[in-house]
Amino acid sequence: MSEGICLGPVAEIQDPGSKGYQVGEQQLFAVRSRGAVFLYRNRCPHLGIELEWLPDRFLDHQNQFIQCSTHGALFLIESGECVSGPCSGQFLEAVTHEVRDGQLWALL
Repeated sequence: MSEGICLGPVAEIQDPGSKGYQVGEQQLFAVRSRGAVFLYRNRCPHLGIELEWLPDRFLDHQNQFIQCSTHGALFLIESGECVSGPCSGQFLEAVTHEVRDGQLWALL
């Protein structure tokens, strides 16, 4: 397994909260919720567009779902499954990752 790419300290992501990352040509985002960290490609399965409505804002106002800013689709934080909107039943693309010494690593 590759060493991966260090995205930075997990502490930079509020809990609950989210943060976007540019890794070369790839757009990624992480979500922290209840102490866990989830990492996805920043791409809505409906139109292939970026999800956030403001920098680092990927969650709805209650911090319960990942939300697409274009059509309001809602995704489960833990799995990336779309549970409401035009892409219902589809999933965000999860990115393999790990936390090492407080740093978030994308294993691309």
